Amino acid sequence: MREPRRRLQGLPGLYAVTMRTAVQVQFQYRTANYAYMLGMIAEPVIYLVVWSTVARSQGGAVEGITVGEFAAYYIVWTLVRNMNIVFTPYGWEGRIRQGELSGMLVRPVHPIHYDLAYFAGWKFVVILLWLPIAAALTLIFRPTFDISLLEIGVFLIAIWGAYLIRSMLLWVLGMVTFWTTRVSALYDMYFTAELLLSGRLLPLALLPGWAATVADVLPFKYTFGYPIEVIAGDLSTRELFIGLAMQVLWVAVGALLVAVVWRFGVRRYSAVGN
Repeated sequence: MREPRRRLQGLPGLYAVTMRTAVQVQFQYRTANYAYMLGMIAEPVIYLVVWSTVARSQGGAVEGITVGEFAAYYIVWTLVRNMNIVFTPYGWEGRIRQGELSGMLVRPVHPIHYDLAYFAGWKFVVILLWLPIAAALTLIFRPTFDISLLEIGVFLIAIWGAYLIRSMLLWVLGMVTFWTTRVSALYDMYFTAELLLSGRLLPLALLPGWAATVADVLPFKYTFGYPIEVIAGDLSTRELFIGLAMQVLWVAVGALLVAVVWRFGVRRYSAVGN
């Protein structure tokens, strides 16, 4: 019983140290982080300008979404998007080819914990740097917000749920590299589906009925659209908690997939001799 207990005690320590290291490292590169975040603003601003123009041309709203609500949606989008930056599947090829994964295998815990902890620590820097950007966007686009304390609480949970879901799914996608290095087409299919069905490109309320139904049962919505709508939308209490329950479900599914794919993938990796 001592070994499992020691391992459980060590995991929180690993997260604390790795997250603290990430905060210190990323603050050293705060100028680069700001430049990266400013570059990312171009995407939501383009979406916002397009949909605001469409709304004004249709009398001030599209499917009941006003110009101010579009502004709120895409300003919250900028934070959710930054929270969803995780280890990219494209990094797996280099991780394997350069032997970095071999070093990770001799560590006492599953390698995913290092990625989860490091990127989680990075988020605290991201949130701090995001605040003045959000203030500037608010002054420029004048969003319409109607936020309750319950929605704030749910949002604080939902953005981390989104981070965990996307981390798990992209880890699974990246591990396909254990079997083949020609995975760009698979990655492109995944990211296209995410773009169309997550709420990243446009609010999910603007999707056709059948597409919205598909989005409800896939994980993409719970990494983008759902956490954004918690703050910028008009979800009922029931919808807020159903969304959290779906996030818990997809975190569990993602963790199971990581465990299964890792078990078979790392055997293949060892057999190849890397």
